[in-house]
Amino acid sequence: MNKNYILKKTAAYVKNKLRNEFSGHDWYHAQRVFKMATFIAGQEKNADLFTIQLAALLHDIGDWKVNSSKKSEAEILRLALKEIRVPKEVGEKILQIILNMSFSKNLDKKHKLSIEGQIVQDADRLDALGAIGIARAFAYGGKNSRQLYNPKIKPKLHNSTSSYRKAKSTTINHFYEKLFLLKSQMNTKTAQVIAAKREKFMKKFLKEFYAQWKEG
Repeated sequence: MNKNYILKKTAAYVKNKLRNEFSGHDWYHAQRVFKMATFIAGQEKNADLFTIQLAALLHDIGDWKVNSSKKSEAEILRLALKEIRVPKEVGEKILQIILNMSFSKNLDKKHKLSIEGQIVQDADRLDALGAIGIARAFAYGGKNSRQLYNPKIKPKLHNSTSSYRKAKSTTINHFYEKLFLLKSQMNTKTAQVIAAKREKFMKKFLKEFYAQWKEG
């Protein structure tokens, strides 16, 4: 098995698949998750880097936020794995990671992930924090016709996948409904340290945002 060849083929596949994605879940997001997951894996023991890197690259190609087809996420992933010719045993590990790692899917029930899954999940969630996390939140909000901010609409915490995905809220509320919940959900110590720093920056941003909102 030529791992480097498969990784290059996967990267090209994902880049093409997400070429018209403007919600913050684009190729550059996948690339950042790949880099961060690789970094975190270097700090952990007994984690399979190849599985981590493939899952990081592929994690959003069938996600509900970007999937406009009638195919399920699992179908899209299986087709990709077959086309890229990822070995079956590795492919099954990747499916288990991607189909169980998202924030919304863990609202109904918290899924137990392998160490590889925990690392990819951490890397993906870290990209929702900090300066890039802020930019991605507004990109997603704009694409989905969300109000920037409305003082009359209060944040609402969701306890099910269905209620979270159907909710209509503002981008600023998203900070409280999801983003500020992520730091406590990080699996690895490496991610916890990075998350704390990025969350601190986001809170400074919100403080300035509210101050300017009041100034008019």
